[in-house]
Amino acid sequence: MSHPHLTDAVSYPEPLAHPEKRGIELIESSERRGRARDLFPVWAAPNVSVLNFTVGATLILLGMELWQAFLVIIAGSLPWILTGIVATSGPAAGTSGSVITRAIYGIRGNRVVVAFFGWFISAVFLALNWLASSFMGAELLAQIGFTDPVLVPVLVTIIVAAITVLVAVFGHSLILRSYPVVASVLLAIFLLVTAFVLPHVQWGYTAPAPLEGLPLWSAMTIGFAILASSPLSYSNSPDLARYLPKSTKPLHIIAATALGGALPAIFFTSVGALLATGINSAAMDLGIESALLALLPAWLGPIFVVGVIINTIALNGMTTYTASMAFQSIGVPIRRIPSAVVVGAIGTALTIYLVMSTSLLDAVNIMLQLLVLISGPTMTVFATDVILRRNRYSGDDLFDEQPGSRFWYSGGWHVPGLLAIGLGAAVASLFLTSSVWTGPIAAAMGFLDLSVPVSMVVTAGVYIALTRLAAKRRPTAIPSIEGASA
Repeated sequence: MSHPHLTDAVSYPEPLAHPEKRGIELIESSERRGRARDLFPVWAAPNVSVLNFTVGATLILLGMELWQAFLVIIAGSLPWILTGIVATSGPAAGTSGSVITRAIYGIRGNRVVVAFFGWFISAVFLALNWLASSFMGAELLAQIGFTDPVLVPVLVTIIVAAITVLVAVFGHSLILRSYPVVASVLLAIFLLVTAFVLPHVQWGYTAPAPLEGLPLWSAMTIGFAILASSPLSYSNSPDLARYLPKSTKPLHIIAATALGGALPAIFFTSVGALLATGINSAAMDLGIESALLALLPAWLGPIFVVGVIINTIALNGMTTYTASMAFQSIGVPIRRIPSAVVVGAIGTALTIYLVMSTSLLDAVNIMLQLLVLISGPTMTVFATDVILRRNRYSGDDLFDEQPGSRFWYSGGWHVPGLLAIGLGAAVASLFLTSSVWTGPIAAAMGFLDLSVPVSMVVTAGVYIALTRLAAKRRPTAIPSIEGASA
């Protein structure tokens, strides 16, 4: 059977002067290039981020001591392992994650999940990162006389968003080649900023009202949920790995992806926690971006803001690139480049709304916590499926959308996958603690936030149990669980 996705093959790597034309089409073995270690800077560049400073400072503002904050930061980075596991499916299948998940939700079910969950997660992260660069850019421009609190950040957002969409348009080749340089530049800038932050740190810091018992556990679990939401949101990791040869060792992919994201996140989130010990509450009330710039010499402030903007473009360029393939995977007749423009427009609109309605600190904390309700179950079920199938996916089967095909399941819907994420999200909401919503079980337990571990356990458990039950009842319907084709 021939497939339209195999026609008009695009050689890899494409010249940097030309946008990437490939969308979700299968990548032939002859076009596979690269090594697993190439993924390390791809994930490091977007995670040398000012949002890490913001989240780190939040842990101290929640009432933790420094050592408690450091423990939470390390624990909150462990889900990066799931991001790495999911990334291995890219080279195995030779296509994007939004197509691979047809094996989890069914042909029709996947369209619903990708259309809702995939686009929501992408739009939220685009907005959060553009919001950071908007506030920082506006703060810097205010120092030279441009003080309009709405117009300036909106203009910064539009300019940064336009550059970001260009990165997404040029695609994989540009990302793979430029991000090692971007990661090096950002590391140098953020380490320089760190050097000026450290003299203000209170190394013997003690919380004004030390937490004990349930209040302490509440603060630590809330902090963990905020931190874990970042790696759990990267279910697009197969998209960045899919050009690697199929023979690339999965453990190498997992290590490069997980360490690339986790190491800079751990370090700079820890710096954010240290930063909060040297800033008084009055300065923090003005915003983390203002407090941070106030600690830096005049010459370093603009350099740091440029670094924040570069980081924003790096992270959102990756997000927009992968999200641009979502429309194609759900059957919308649109090419990847116009789709990237649509994604950018949605993220820009949400960013402008947040600019006019909230502070950076509030936006980051609230949206990351709520994001866990979606990202936790979807990442968990994806990683669970990779493990169950032993990462054996057939690209041809994934693109066969006819009734009766391998991933058609029951009328195009795979109940185990859909029910697993639905129950996972529902149960997570009962254990969530945030300023917007606190679940009844979380409230009854003294505001402990167990939304992440509970949703992961429920999602994985339900998926494993129902998938194995379905395989026993109809063994020919889910052959991949018993022995997937290579």
